[in-house]
Order: sequence, then structure tokens, then C-alpha cells
Amino acid sequence: MSRWMDDKVEDYLTTLAETEHGDDVLDDMEALAEQKGFPIVGRASGRFLEMIARSIGARRVMELGSGYGYSAYWFARAVGSSGTVTCTDGDPENARMAEQYLSRAGVWDRVTYHVGDALEGFAQEDGEFDIVYCDVDKDGYPDCWLAARDRIRVGGLWLCDNVIWHGHVATGTDREELPERTRGWTQRIQEHNRLVAEDERFVGSVVPIRDGVMAALRIA
Repeated sequence: MSRWMDDKVEDYLTTLAETEHGDDVLDDMEALAEQKGFPIVGRASGRFLEMIARSIGARRVMELGSGYGYSAYWFARAVGSSGTVTCTDGDPENARMAEQYLSRAGVWDRVTYHVGDALEGFAQEDGEFDIVYCDVDKDGYPDCWLAARDRIRVGGLWLCDNVIWHGHVATGTDREELPERTRGWTQRIQEHNRLVAEDERFVGSVVPIRDGVMAALRIA
């Protein structure tokens, strides 16, 4: 659960998303996340990502932080057979699992997967993107925004997960139950949110699904 959204509301939204789109591949990916405690965006957020990508006719998506391909599943559905989704993750095992899951889903041929640092993988790609999606370790959010903002086409989107961060962005305090390496993440998410809000080329809003998704449309 998000620990931000009411559990009953989140259960309802997840159930609704499952009704809208069911898939054994998703069931297996979600079961693995539950088993390993691996952070994924979840069914309701995933459905939102697909919807908003389809709404702008996205054909080229860049993911900064991809895990084993859960969010890429939704983007790959959105871009269609002629589109591309470029993934990044530092763990080669995640890349292997992503290939397995996304091949089963019939969308692996739309995916390119860079194993290594997200921003280094981004730098290897040329040109502009319809969407840049960010879900790296939270201390990297400001740097990812700064790297991506000029490479999103006018009419394209910056999307970023966990920007409510269990409500801690409202107080500026870190989550005490998380590992020591996460200290300072709250402040870095706050910095990211401020930087996006201050950029007049983008119109943005935080969508309070699960742990909060920043959606910022480039208008100039």
C-alpha cells in the first residue's frame, strides 16, 4: 500500500484497473514484486501511464529506472508496434526478467534495454522524446529532470513516480523506517517538484494515485 492513499481507496482503484485490463503476465510481475518487496508502480498507476501516453500519441518513450519492466509494459502497449520504449537499470538480472515478461506480453520487440546508469544510458540516445519517465533512486530526481527537460518535445510529457513520497514531501522529513542510504531523499524529491513547477515551459500537476505521479506537459 502507498501509506499515503487510504488503503480502501487504493484497493478500489487497483480492482478497477484490473477490471479494465487483466493479464497473466501482470499478475506474475505483481506477485514477484510482493514476494521480493520490489517497488513497482502498481496496476492503477500503470493504467494511468498507458492512458496519458496514448493521449499524446507517444511513439518514443525513455525510462530512467525500469526494474524488471513493469512500467515499460504499459508504455509498450501505448506506443504500439511502430513505437519504442528505451529502458535503463543497473541490474542485469532485471534486464533478463524484463525480456522474459515483456516477450510473454508480446511487446519486447518495441523495447531497448540499457544495463547501467540511467543518465549514461539516456546520453547514448539521440534526439527528443515524447515521454521521459523517471523512477530512479529518489536522490537522482533533480539530476534526471535537468538532463531530460530540454529533450522532451513540445507537446511531450515528463512523468515521475513517488513525488508525494508517502506524504513526507509536505513536512520535509525522511521516512525513519527506510535504510540509511535513503536519508535526504525527501528533500531531493521536494527539490525536483519545485524545479518542475518553476519551469514555465511546462504545465504540471501531481496526480495523487498511489504515491503520486508528476505529469508535466511541455508547452514551449
